[in-house]
Amino acid sequence: MLKFIIKTHRKGTIYKKPHIYILNKGLNSGKPSNEPFTNSFVVIFQNEKDCESIYFVAYSLWKTKFWHPFLVGSVIPFLRLPDFKKEFNSKTDLMITEHEEHLKNIAALKLLEQKEKQFNENINLINDLRRVILYRYCRK
Repeated sequence: MLKFIIKTHRKGTIYKKPHIYILNKGLNSGKPSNEPFTNSFVVIFQNEKDCESIYFVAYSLWKTKFWHPFLVGSVIPFLRLPDFKKEFNSKTDLMITEHEEHLKNIAALKLLEQKEKQFNENINLINDLRRVILYRYCRK
């Protein structure tokens, strides 16, 4: 079982231990990031390995819209800290118990993220080339 601390992030606070931020306002609530959000929780870990492992658990919960039933508020929905702690702890324990499958899923997600980044770079290069060709064509 992993040990981590979950608390509300305060602007300007610097954390010495490995940590991730989880957005807690809006329809993207639950979105993990390595950079702080204005409205976010911070999850602090003992070591970098645990941080990376839990990042992908948080990422999968966000992508599957796991947090949507827990959002409250009529205009700008938000996630409450007690709800987040309770559900995040239980889901983390559940997903980590099958450690072998968890490691395979993390490896697959990392590979997909890398491929997506390469794909986006290729799309940007194609768009740049298209722009150069059209520019040369229009200058004639």
